[in-house]
Amino acid sequence: MKKVLFLYTEIAGYTLACINAFCKMHPDVEVHLVRWPVNSEAPFDFSFSNKLKVYDRKSFDADGLHTIVDEINPSVILCSGWIDKQYIAICKEWKKSIPVVLVMDNKWLGTAKQQLLKVTAALYVRKCFNRAWVTGNSQRKFALKLGFAPDKIKTGFYSADVLFFQEIGKKLLKEKESKFPHRFIYVGRYYDFKGVNELWEAFARFKEKDNSDWELWCLGTGDVHPAQHPSIKHLGFIQPDKLEDVMRECGVFILPSIVEPWGVVVHEFVAAGFPLLLSDAVGAAETFLENGVNGFSFMSGRSDEIENAFEKIVACTDEQLLEMGKNSFLKSDFISPDKWAEILFTVIP
Repeated sequence: MKKVLFLYTEIAGYTLACINAFCKMHPDVEVHLVRWPVNSEAPFDFSFSNKLKVYDRKSFDADGLHTIVDEINPSVILCSGWIDKQYIAICKEWKKSIPVVLVMDNKWLGTAKQQLLKVTAALYVRKCFNRAWVTGNSQRKFALKLGFAPDKIKTGFYSADVLFFQEIGKKLLKEKESKFPHRFIYVGRYYDFKGVNELWEAFARFKEKDNSDWELWCLGTGDVHPAQHPSIKHLGFIQPDKLEDVMRECGVFILPSIVEPWGVVVHEFVAAGFPLLLSDAVGAAETFLENGVNGFSFMSGRSDEIENAFEKIVACTDEQLLEMGKNSFLKSDFISPDKWAEILFTVIP
């Protein structure tokens, strides 16, 4: 029997949607997942396929992890990044006999650290991996810099649970024909690198100059204290199955990240039919944002740029915003869990 082994850090609902799709489409392939514990700041409730065998990384020391991998005897290993040293040791051990795939969302930025990694890749990355599966073209460029051959690199590793969000989108786009909600929505963690301080500063200034009814709703938790403003609402962490009720009240999605290698949440809101406001640091913008067609881009780390983006949206009519939302929806099928599953199947020898 063919066997797939994932050595994963923190899984998310979208990761599981893809793995579950693979289990459904290829029931003759055995799938194993070793994963880190759920992050307390994003405590997702997960639903695992009964065909998926899940292991808690915390339950194994180095020897125990090697033993369980030997017992599984995988046909292919997929490892999320290179942060877990025991994962890396296993990849190095198995690389000579089976496909061992580096999964990463790192963008090529040409930083000193990346330049150093490019030089040392032969001593580290390529000793442990013989293939790479990345999210987009910027990540593919990084994989090439690391020395992976073009035919050993696949793109499209991250996918939203497209059908789930498209079903929401179909309903909401219909409802928005009669009334388009004048609310921006941010979904993400409350950290400095997410640009939330700049977001709140920009919105407060925007409201000082604009007497419209637009509000900003924010979903997430983190170490940045929520800004208090009469037109900013903080809703905390919300499980995906409760997200539709909040989406119904909102009209435009914004992600102001200063660092955001990809951002699957962008794909989720594209599938739900939302216009987008994305910083130029958001990796998913290269796939899902077309400036002026389904939203606008702005420079990251600049509250004045975010303020200008708010003004661009408010200058649009509700009909124009609805059309932008429909244009987003049309882009959502670029990648899906089913397409992801087919890509994975091509990696299995």
